[in-house]
Amino acid sequence: MKYRREQDAMGMVEVPMDAYYGASTQRAVDNFKVSGMVFQPVFIRMLALVKKHGARVNVRLGLLDETLSTAIVSACQEVIDGKFADQFVVDVFQTGSGTSTNMNMNEVIATRANEILTGEKQGKKPVHPNDHVNLGQSSNDVIPTMIHMAALVEINTALIPALELLLKVLSEKSSAFSAVKKIGRTHLQDAVPMTLGQAFSGYAKQVELGIARIRTAGKNLCALALGGTAVGTGVNTHERFAREVIQAISHETGFTFHEAENHFEAQGAQDAALEVSGTLKTIAVGLLKIANDIRWLGSGPRAGLGEITLPALQPGSSIMPGKVNPVIPEAVIQVAAQVVGNDTTITIGAQTAHLELNTMLPVIGYNLLQSIGLLSSAAAVFAEKCIQGILPNLETCRANIEKSLAMATYLVPHVGYDRASAIAKKAHETGQTVREILVQENLPESFLP
Repeated sequence: MKYRREQDAMGMVEVPMDAYYGASTQRAVDNFKVSGMVFQPVFIRMLALVKKHGARVNVRLGLLDETLSTAIVSACQEVIDGKFADQFVVDVFQTGSGTSTNMNMNEVIATRANEILTGEKQGKKPVHPNDHVNLGQSSNDVIPTMIHMAALVEINTALIPALELLLKVLSEKSSAFSAVKKIGRTHLQDAVPMTLGQAFSGYAKQVELGIARIRTAGKNLCALALGGTAVGTGVNTHERFAREVIQAISHETGFTFHEAENHFEAQGAQDAALEVSGTLKTIAVGLLKIANDIRWLGSGPRAGLGEITLPALQPGSSIMPGKVNPVIPEAVIQVAAQVVGNDTTITIGAQTAHLELNTMLPVIGYNLLQSIGLLSSAAAVFAEKCIQGILPNLETCRANIEKSLAMATYLVPHVGYDRASAIAKKAHETGQTVREILVQENLPESFLP
């Protein structure tokens, strides 16, 4: 590999000749060889979007030459379009402010802008990554802004549509199964009858409430830290910069972002991200409950509950021929576990907010976006490859109701609790049904449903 030499405040650094990033990014690559995990594409797109509108606003404010701004805007748009995706190479586990990722973006944009202007891939002339691309900004306000922007975009464009699809499919099944009677279960023991449609209505309502919760929590992501710069005072930025950039971003994205009312809160804490993560955890646990119920109801096919049949998607065993497993619910359960774990990480991250800056911003942002992405994919797959293809096993459902000792519950209004208990006990001891004991004792079968 060929290298070029670039200089920063600490000295000379060798950077790959083909790289658009510069010395600051290369130092981060060398220092943070931790996980190989880098920020999600939406984070990179939103970061380039801020740089793009920052350059335009700085021209209007008389702070940036229009020729330089035009080149910066062009470079930013290329990044937004995904052209330089392989140039964002800094590990998520880096400096807690995310400065290395911010500089990675500044350097890529500056180098590409200079290439547009001069035909040569050079990092600092005439466009400088700090003086021009980062003008009016600090990593300390930009990275918290990115967490909010990227999360809100993904919640609205990916997660909510996926949950709405799942809600639709569950609601359809609830209607389709409305006449299918099955035995209810509490404490994993037989309870009174219900319908399969009622069970699915409960699952649908969980998803519906999850959508409402994430819409509510997501509203707080509209407040952006941009404009606070280093510690929240707005040093070295024009008083109109953040407001005008945010207006432009809102217009382009269609989301109503606004400048945070208090920049010290916006940079010193990550409460909004924590609230969203907690809501994502709630949704994840809801999906876990639904997926586990589906597994139980479909267990068997001959030695389980077997009240529903799940779509057969793939062989389930490398040793047992003919075995088919509930693979989609199992994938959903694993996603839920990951989201719960991410929430724990984000909780610890939100606690690491000392004085004027949270110093776990990269891992908060990465985990939040991962949770949103995982839940989006899992909800869609669950709907399309599992729930949609579920069929009821009518005969099994009917037989389970008839065999249940909980049928004695219907006798209580007619014969009292004690005699109903005695009938249930006799049925259990003799292996007969409650209905059969009822006939033996000359009681009306009409007592039972």
